[in-house]
Amino acid sequence: MNIYKLLVLLGLMIGGNAIAQKKDSIYSYKTPSANGTGKVYMGREIAGIMSFDGMAWLERYSRSKEENTNLAISNLPVSKNSIVADIGAGSGFYTFRIARKVTDGRVYAVEIQDDAIAYLKKRTAELKTGNVTVIKGAEKSPNLPDGSIDLAIMVDVYHELLYPQEFLQAIKRALKSKGKLLLLEYKQEDPAVAIKPEHKMSVRQIEKELAVNGFHLVQNGQFMPIQHFLVFEKVLRQD
Repeated sequence: MNIYKLLVLLGLMIGGNAIAQKKDSIYSYKTPSANGTGKVYMGREIAGIMSFDGMAWLERYSRSKEENTNLAISNLPVSKNSIVADIGAGSGFYTFRIARKVTDGRVYAVEIQDDAIAYLKKRTAELKTGNVTVIKGAEKSPNLPDGSIDLAIMVDVYHELLYPQEFLQAIKRALKSKGKLLLLEYKQEDPAVAIKPEHKMSVRQIEKELAVNGFHLVQNGQFMPIQHFLVFEKVLRQD
């Protein structure tokens, strides 16, 4: 290969790498930490996804007391007619409790893991919960219809989204004009919260990430013992 051809080949390789980096420029990468993916969004390393093998921890007897889940559910901004998406529903701990509040509405239990989906479908049938629909989500979208949701809730899930920007945009499309997004995340600001660092978030970081994706904070509930209770609305266009 002559020097001219070599230079052309090198130029194509460099150009191709530059295009690839530009297309994915909202994320950067580093050596993964013990519980992280190595993928970084706005200064935060995205945490590894909790396997459904940890389902017993989601359903542990002490969870209601430790997290005061009853208080969280009682403060949900919903009515009996609300359409709710429980994104990253896991074992359905929140799904089936929310279903009892929205008796004339519906809960979409969104999951990406096949074993979780199978379990949710099984529990829905066992509990004869007619207002729960199980949805197979994707890495970049909950796969919900546009303008269909009154409330999207993620309980200790947001920090694990591999494509947070794309996912938030998909949620934004799925929300009705006055729809809300609720994030429950373990408090990074409190060192006493015994959760791995990658699985905790600060209000400052959450607000920063949500703001650039067109959401503004409307409620910062400080009543939860170890989690943030943050309600967002999407910013409507000002023409």
